[in-house]
Amino acid sequence: MQSDIDPRSLIGRKAFDRHGARIGTVDEVYLDDATGEPEWAAVRTGLFSRDAFVPLEPSEVVDDTLRVPYERALIKDAPDFGVGRHLSPEQELQLYHHYGLALPAPDTPSDEGLGTVNGANG
Repeated sequence: MQSDIDPRSLIGRKAFDRHGARIGTVDEVYLDDATGEPEWAAVRTGLFSRDAFVPLEPSEVVDDTLRVPYERALIKDAPDFGVGRHLSPEQELQLYHHYGLALPAPDTPSDEGLGTVNGANG
C-alpha cells in the first residue's frame, strides 16, 4: 500500500475484492507497534456486523476505495478477532497464514503486536 497514506484517511472507505465486488467499509486500521506502519484493516462486512481483517500490503487505494487483491470468500473467512483490541503476534500470524502471505523478516520486530486506529475513538 502507498506509505504516504494517512491510516485515518482509510477509515470509512469502501473496500472491494479483486473482482470489484464490494466487501464492506473500513472500520479500523491496525498499525505495527514497532514501525507505526499500517498493516491490517478491519472491514465491516455487514454480514452479522462482522469485521474481516485484510492485509494493507498488497492492497491499494484506488479512486477513494480500498482494493484488496483477494477473493471475497477468502476475506469473509478470515479469522475473527473482534475489533478495538490489540492484535497479538499469534493472531497476526494466523492472518498471515490465512492469506498465504510471507512472514515478516526475522530481524523485523514482530513480537510486539499491532495497535489500532479506529473511526470511533481514533
